[in-house]
Amino acid sequence: MQPYCIGLTGGIGSGKSRAADMFAELGADVVDTDEISRKMTARNGSAMPDIIAAFGREAAAADGSLDRAAMRQRIFGDPLTRQKLEGILHPRIREAARHHVAESTAPYVLLVVPLLLETGAYRDLIRRVVVVDCDEALQVSRTIARSHLDEASVQAIMAAQMPRNEKLACADDIIRNDGKVEDLRAQVVMLHAKYLELAAQEARSNPQNRH
Repeated sequence: MQPYCIGLTGGIGSGKSRAADMFAELGADVVDTDEISRKMTARNGSAMPDIIAAFGREAAAADGSLDRAAMRQRIFGDPLTRQKLEGILHPRIREAARHHVAESTAPYVLLVVPLLLETGAYRDLIRRVVVVDCDEALQVSRTIARSHLDEASVQAIMAAQMPRNEKLACADDIIRNDGKVEDLRAQVVMLHAKYLELAAQEARSNPQNRH
């Protein structure tokens, strides 16, 4: 069976992970491609041998995991380096994400992909796209506080992503995350109920696809 799958995305610092955690608390099966990437680039991660072979030992931190700060500098200074790293990671991440989605028995799956709209990599899986959105100044301040990057680095990351207005134009659903946590949770609760009903409708119309 192909489970009912929702793609969740949004710009850096928009609050994707917090929203996804709330969906998970309500019973959705969350597949986070960033989390998959972190596992693959941790110490003894499956992608590390190929990364070290491609970029040298300096690509790894002392503990054997990916040196994210060093690679971030190399990536933003050299598009070819970025493409090389993505060529190692993205096929692995996509395979793992697709496997997780296919194996899920939850009412629906929430596939969290930061560059979902930029790459179009999972469009065949996804029934709807939900975009987590907030003011761009808030994106910057949140990212600086969380990642300890400077403003110029955050702006460079944002510039490499799809513009906010284009993301919103592609969305089936939008979660606004400018306010209180309670406001975010209320929107997630409403969408969760909507997705449960949509998944149930699809199961009724395609009974052969039920687990």
